[in-house]
Amino acid sequence: MNWVYFFLGDPKKHSLEHRLFNTVSLINGLLNLIGVFGVLYLENYRILISLNVGSGLLMLVMYYLSRVKSIYFILYWPFNLTILFYLASMWFFNGGSIGGNHYYLIPSLVIALILIRNHNVWIVYSLYIGISASLYLLEYFHKDWVTGYVSEMDRYLDAGGNYLFVQILTGILIFILSRNLNIERKKSEALLLNILPEPIADELKKEARVIPKRYEKSSVLFCDMVGFTKIAETMNAEVLVHELDQIFRSFDRICKEYRMEKIKTIGDAYMAVGGIPNENISNPVDAVLCGLAFQSYMAEPKEIHSLQGREFWEIRLGIHMGPLVAGVVGSDKFAYDVWGDTVNTASRLESSGVVGEVNISRVVYEEVQKVFECESRGFVSIKNKADIEMFLVKGFLPEFVSPINPKEPNELFLRLYKTGALFYTDDTES
Repeated sequence: MNWVYFFLGDPKKHSLEHRLFNTVSLINGLLNLIGVFGVLYLENYRILISLNVGSGLLMLVMYYLSRVKSIYFILYWPFNLTILFYLASMWFFNGGSIGGNHYYLIPSLVIALILIRNHNVWIVYSLYIGISASLYLLEYFHKDWVTGYVSEMDRYLDAGGNYLFVQILTGILIFILSRNLNIERKKSEALLLNILPEPIADELKKEARVIPKRYEKSSVLFCDMVGFTKIAETMNAEVLVHELDQIFRSFDRICKEYRMEKIKTIGDAYMAVGGIPNENISNPVDAVLCGLAFQSYMAEPKEIHSLQGREFWEIRLGIHMGPLVAGVVGSDKFAYDVWGDTVNTASRLESSGVVGEVNISRVVYEEVQKVFECESRGFVSIKNKADIEMFLVKGFLPEFVSPINPKEPNELFLRLYKTGALFYTDDTES
């Protein structure tokens, strides 16, 4: 695969048109040079060799400019006119319509249409149709302009060779196009999966829409950077975005590890939900594990910045559980989002949270108290809502604490968590 990218271009760095131009210019240049061996026995072999070598080298020069110098768009017409000049010349010097050179007009038109991009398709079609018709008419009225074959055997050998080369060239073009289209499709799917969860992306591709779905038990996690605005005012914009990008990339990785679905970021705020789009009973524990991992991740760079005499962000984090509705909104820049009182309450828990702690509601506490040690904060007043009882997650219960690192779980917890036995109760059995 690396050698293919070396010769034709890396899909991550080069556009589809660029890679296609690299491919067809390289292949056509090489095939024209190889074609020299097919004309050695013909009467006009010197002229034919000159045409093959000249056009082949010219196409390889275009390949070099495209692959090495990244000059390819302006070479569209020079490349296609080179092909047409070569085919028209071969028509007159090598058998005309009796030979097999006219077979090449079809794949050459395919090449022109593959590379067309912003060029007018009707101009391309008109050019090829006009040249093809002109060649037949000129031969019809001026047969003496066309160099024929010395014998029938020469005609059959040349026509057969040309037909075989056209088959090879057409097969290569189809392979190139299908391969590059598959690469582009995979790139598009990867981009789509960066925006939407896989089941939602599949539904959108099949149905062209996503039906909103209600989830009865989902855990919503909100967090944001404390003092972000103040610290941001003293930082270079590029450094600010880079550090925020590094943090959110790590948060994305942690979310995947604990089966949380990232929903969105808004400025310095980050939102993820457990139990969607694939429902599960583990999402309250998943959300708390994710929150603890967020806090643990943020502690290390804060310590490093502190030793350097620099400020660094801390995060405030809130988790609430309950019913919500999830779906896709918009038609152009669509997004997977969630709505409901559960979402609003989780946001209030975050804004009322304690810096450096995982703040959870009573309903979450009831789901995770058999796993985590929690400290009650009592009822906390929040904006536009009745007071909510909140808890701070202090860590794992003693039976689940690692003997090596008190902030990490032991083997018992990991085994129960991975097998799902941690969430098994008499209620779930019934």
